Amino acid sequence: MLYWNKRLFELSMGDAAEEKIRKAAIVSAVLGFFAHIAIWALFRTERISITGEASELVSSPLSALYTPFSILLVYEVYQLIRTIPDSFSSSVGKQYEIATLLVVRDILKRLSEVESSEGWEISSDLGFLLVECGAFLALFYTSLTYFRISNGADKSGDMSDDIVIFVEAKRGVANTMLLVFLSVAAYSFWTWIESVQEGGGSVSRVIFFLDFFTFLILADILILLISYWFYTDFGNLARNTGFVLSTVIIRVAISSEGVSAMVLFTLSGLLGIAILRMFDPNIPSRTPRVSSDVIRISERNDT
Repeated sequence: MLYWNKRLFELSMGDAAEEKIRKAAIVSAVLGFFAHIAIWALFRTERISITGEASELVSSPLSALYTPFSILLVYEVYQLIRTIPDSFSSSVGKQYEIATLLVVRDILKRLSEVESSEGWEISSDLGFLLVECGAFLALFYTSLTYFRISNGADKSGDMSDDIVIFVEAKRGVANTMLLVFLSVAAYSFWTWIESVQEGGGSVSRVIFFLDFFTFLILADILILLISYWFYTDFGNLARNTGFVLSTVIIRVAISSEGVSAMVLFTLSGLLGIAILRMFDPNIPSRTPRVSSDVIRISERNDT
């Protein structure tokens, strides 16, 4: 059983599989971008007609950025599932990446809808855009901090039998979450297509991500309970419980609208930073340098 569990993980989420899926995601993002631009051009020249709520996807050429970002977000979800067997903190770090990209995608979508105002007056759209940018900075800082910690952590090659069993249990959770991911993605896409045919088709971060994060919370709680079988100290339990709480806040933020959503996204980032500061006292207080983190991220192949 353990052999097939590990074998299934290697076939679907091993290094070789990840490399193929990464390249496929990049190619799909590029093709999706040009396809979206082409649809917008056909719509503007009245070669095709798009009615209903789906017309917001062709309201501006900036709307074409929605498609490649959506594909990259799907790839990041796959990466998140791959990190489940590594550590709780690594998985949560990927959650912050996804939340960051969700906010960025919303910002890009909003930029095509912002209306200018005269003089010094700040419109409500522009004010909310500033709030979204603030939430993006908080989440971006949190993601970089997680990367810096995971890069600097010492990883021992020797594992006790208990740790091996724990890792295999998390691989089983990851394999299950991959099936959930594919099922939720197929269901979300199908229901969106049906909505477009009925005159709907509005796009938001609720599509797919709300359902997926619901299952992700259940997976995190399961891993938390399994970990308590091997590690009974309160500090480890409190740390992982804090990470689960952060995931719950992200899920609530996804289902929320307006300023409340941005406040919750920012709160999740602040909570993650606070947990890291409390349980990793050796972290320097200065902000990580983006250039060095980007170099290290590329060298690690997003693992």
